[in-house]
Amino acid sequence: MRIKVLGCSGGVGPGLRTTSLLIDDSILIDAGTGVGDLSLAQMSAVTDLYLTHSHLDHICGLAFMADNLFDLIEHPIRVHASAQTLVALRKHIFNWIIWPDFSQLPDPDRPIMQFLELAPLSPQSTPGGLTVTAFPVHHTVPAVGYSVAGPGGVFAFSGDTDACDDLWTSLNDLPRLDRLMIEIAFPNEQAELGIASRHFTPERLAAQLARLRHRPQLLLTHHKPGYEAVIEAQCRQALAHWDYHHLRRGDVIDL
Repeated sequence: MRIKVLGCSGGVGPGLRTTSLLIDDSILIDAGTGVGDLSLAQMSAVTDLYLTHSHLDHICGLAFMADNLFDLIEHPIRVHASAQTLVALRKHIFNWIIWPDFSQLPDPDRPIMQFLELAPLSPQSTPGGLTVTAFPVHHTVPAVGYSVAGPGGVFAFSGDTDACDDLWTSLNDLPRLDRLMIEIAFPNEQAELGIASRHFTPERLAAQLARLRHRPQLLLTHHKPGYEAVIEAQCRQALAHWDYHHLRRGDVIDL
């Protein structure tokens, strides 16, 4: 399994892209602004997209990707998401007001996108031999994380979340966990904002990691622009006993 980080920032700016992960060239997890770095050929190779939730920084790239691929692909991109996220996409984005409904274009019988409701904790096999499983997390809108299992190991992505029992129960139920991509959006000084917006800070994540029975490498993501250096300094203390890496756009994780 090869995971390329197209975007991992909590905002935009020079060199910064929002969340999107490309797995084995054919699967996307989330479709933030990082999707914009893909060529048309690379976009055309994507068969499945798994969304964690409906916030703009995780879905905006899907709108432009669908537009780019009009008449270029033979089969629709399968967009997997929770029922609540699919309702949000249909109602607020692909509604013919903000953007055309590419689940009906160019023709309802052969659309650019196919919306597929996924059930948490129900494993799905991919054509490439991976197993993708959604698990519930705690955010300001209904949200999930994903585990992806392949012959080389298991990768999990928390998506946007705060502390919650479902997160740690789902991760602890995995038979193994080699890499955990998990968010830290704010520095410790903004803990109240993190709680209100349901994002981690270094100290709060460190305290919660005591609940994890696995010992994966941590891949830290979603730092808000301008706070990266502060968060990194605070992680050196809070996560001193963990193997961790602050993700950057363009990073590649091989399992």
